[in-house]
Amino acid sequence: MSEVSDFLGAPLYDPGPEALAAIDDFIGGFLTYQTRATRIIAAAEAHPQSCLTNAYAGVLWMLLESPQAPAKAAPYRDRALAAAPTAHPREAQAAAFLDAWARGDLAEAERLSEEALHHWPRDLAMLKLNQYLTFNRGDFPAMLRIALKGLESAADVPQMHGMAAFGYEQCHLLAEAEAAARRALELEPNEPWAQHALAHVMLTQGRIDEGEAFMRAASPGWAELNSFMLTHNWWHLALFLISQGRLDEALAVYDQHCWDAAKDYSQDQIGAVSLLARLEFAGCDVGDRWAEVGEYLKARGCDTVSPFLSLQYLYGLIRTGQPEAGPLLAAIRAETAPVWREVALPAAEAISAYLTGDDAGAIAGLERALPRLFEIGGSHAQRDLFEQIHLAALLRLGRWTAAQQALEQRRGFDPDGVPLNRDLARVYAALGLPVQAREAAARARRTLENHA
Repeated sequence: MSEVSDFLGAPLYDPGPEALAAIDDFIGGFLTYQTRATRIIAAAEAHPQSCLTNAYAGVLWMLLESPQAPAKAAPYRDRALAAAPTAHPREAQAAAFLDAWARGDLAEAERLSEEALHHWPRDLAMLKLNQYLTFNRGDFPAMLRIALKGLESAADVPQMHGMAAFGYEQCHLLAEAEAAARRALELEPNEPWAQHALAHVMLTQGRIDEGEAFMRAASPGWAELNSFMLTHNWWHLALFLISQGRLDEALAVYDQHCWDAAKDYSQDQIGAVSLLARLEFAGCDVGDRWAEVGEYLKARGCDTVSPFLSLQYLYGLIRTGQPEAGPLLAAIRAETAPVWREVALPAAEAISAYLTGDDAGAIAGLERALPRLFEIGGSHAQRDLFEQIHLAALLRLGRWTAAQQALEQRRGFDPDGVPLNRDLARVYAALGLPVQAREAAARARRTLENHA
């Protein structure tokens, strides 16, 4: 069989023009978060003997992030494995990767994906998948290591720099993250993952107005993205708006951009939960918006695919009074892996305690979980939800000294934030520090006036 290359130059055996076009669409769409990646499903059905086409179709199903994903991926995995003995070694490696992932052997999947990059350094779909897996278990140095390895052979690809930028950012190497993101945007101004990485940098450095303006200017380029990248970049814009005290505008972003796409998809659901919770912590009345989210979350009653996801499902289920919250908490308690038992479970019990009025229990549980919370995956910005729950419990319980310490630490990355400084004004007043209370209130007032 003759050898050809995908559009990035990674080799495979010629599957025919239609299947090769679908493979290119999957790789390109996966790297750029475009919906054309989904064309791989029809191509796999039309070409059951194509190893890589079926491997990628199975991968797409695994990215569903649900308990049903392995069963959805199984027919494609079986076809890919059946075709593997006569396929190109790169294709056979992709089939083995899918098989390991579907079986839950994530360590083997990571090993296979990293090994693939050693043999085929421009197999950037496999690099992206490796980052996905290491991100989900909080191994951010591994994300950076694989990205830097990819840059050696793919520095001409803008998405490669975007992947490096996010690896740097998650390792707190913010200057390097910004430089990599800027390089990606020089090569492709609409590169959404680089925009996303730069939003992280600006949020972490307290560049709130700059971040809001940057993401606002970038937003016209998001219309054709898949639901995750579309809703998630808007979610980042909403965080800047919340800091600026523009709560009505942040709520409009929720309605028009964050909760209007794939409402049954994991990432859209947790984005909705997180954004509604943050708006409430900021003092916003979100009306009846929780009700619809709760209806969609009912299907997550026993979903423990990921501790990061499950904790946010649990928040939404309890917040909306769904009976499925009980089975999900029981499912979390039944998990035996250390990250579940030692990190996710105390966080889950803290969430339950907070939403049922037991602030002392919420504080105790989160103080156990927070030092190791990176192990559940998710980004710094996403995991900040749990820091905010802890802070809300401190404020509600009147633990003013602990709240003052937490708020002043947060002010390092949100110096003029309206909700934060309003909370500080309240805390300093309770602590008998009227000068500091007035200064905090003045910071909040100036920010509001600047955005009136």
